[in-house]
Amino acid sequence: MLILRRKAGERISIGEDILITIMEVQGNQVKVGIEAPSGVSIYRDELLAKIKAENLKAAEISPDTFQAEFFQKITQKAQLKNKKSSDTRLRGIKDDDRNK
Repeated sequence: MLILRRKAGERISIGEDILITIMEVQGNQVKVGIEAPSGVSIYRDELLAKIKAENLKAAEISPDTFQAEFFQKITQKAQLKNKKSSDTRLRGIKDDDRNK
């Protein structure tokens, strides 16, 4: 780990594309500005930890589990649709019986 001392207004370059500027120092807090290409993700460490935890949680649902749940929902919808259409046909048969 490289450790540097900087005063407000001073900068640190990382490679050719990233520039960190010390904007303000107040007590034990330092305000920094970061200039980087739009493709570079910049996160506070505590936020990155939350993102990683959510990604791990999302990864716990395997594709097989997802497919099984998806197939089950599709099957339930098809069965419900068939039941409705069957009920309609049965009503038609009962109505025909009444007319006889």
